[in-house]
Amino acid sequence: MSSLDGTQAIVEAAMRGAWQRQTVLTENIANAETPGYHRQELDFQSALQAAATNEESPEQVTFAAETQAGVDSPNGNGVSIDAESASLAENGLTYEALSQILSAHNETLRSAMGLS
Repeated sequence: MSSLDGTQAIVEAAMRGAWQRQTVLTENIANAETPGYHRQELDFQSALQAAATNEESPEQVTFAAETQAGVDSPNGNGVSIDAESASLAENGLTYEALSQILSAHNETLRSAMGLS
């Protein structure tokens, strides 16, 4: 890894992925009534896992949303407000947990340096 602190780099990349997924999910909700719109999904966890498997730097990981095939409503739209809202809440909790992990990690580093 190119980063001096690999843990911090991984958590920050995961937070970036969760933030981008939040954007994708809100776009799905915003387009729930748009005829012909197909929902998007962003699987940042798999992208990070693939990067770790290939020993790539977490800072270099890019996340891309993918169109999801699914059951379309009569207007050709595959977005379920309830499912998107549940995913949005779950993703928000993931981001919050990552934030807490990063905070605890930083506090550990400060303590180790005698700065707490």
